[in-house]
Amino acid sequence: LSTIQSAVKKKNRGKHDFKIYSNRKFQKWINYFTKKDRKRFNRFLARGYYYQEMMKTILEEEEFPHILFYLPLIESGFVTKAHSRAGAVGPWQFVKGTAKRYGLMVNSIVDERRDPILSTEAAARYLTDLYNVFNSWELAIAAYNCGEMRVLRAIMKGNSRNFWTLSKKRLLPRETRNYV
Repeated sequence: LSTIQSAVKKKNRGKHDFKIYSNRKFQKWINYFTKKDRKRFNRFLARGYYYQEMMKTILEEEEFPHILFYLPLIESGFVTKAHSRAGAVGPWQFVKGTAKRYGLMVNSIVDERRDPILSTEAAARYLTDLYNVFNSWELAIAAYNCGEMRVLRAIMKGNSRNFWTLSKKRLLPRETRNYV
């Protein structure tokens, strides 16, 4: 029974579940990255190319949408030594608590959040859990950015499990709306 449930879950989060929406905001970001910030964007893409095969292989094993490969581009520009003001580290920008929850060692000697393979495997486990909670890639990605509880509160307040509805009502942080 658990094998069947696992197969159904994997089938339900297949590669074609993530729909790309084209709207005014989407076009604004396309213009920004192809014109105003083109050099930096190209640098990030080039750095990502180095990790592409490895990361996509890990994500494909989970049957994730291919677009999720680009989350570290947004998170860190694929920089393994990246760190944020909030204490997030590595290409997938894990905070210490989440990193430990998903099996990464973080101490004064070792920080596996910086390891591109281990952190990608941890990100895949985390994204699996987020997708299973929200049953939506848009909401899972939003939760990856701003936290599960923030998205759950938005769902409760907005009485909707639709990312676009929550965005329109501005129940999610602007950074998260732009992130997705």
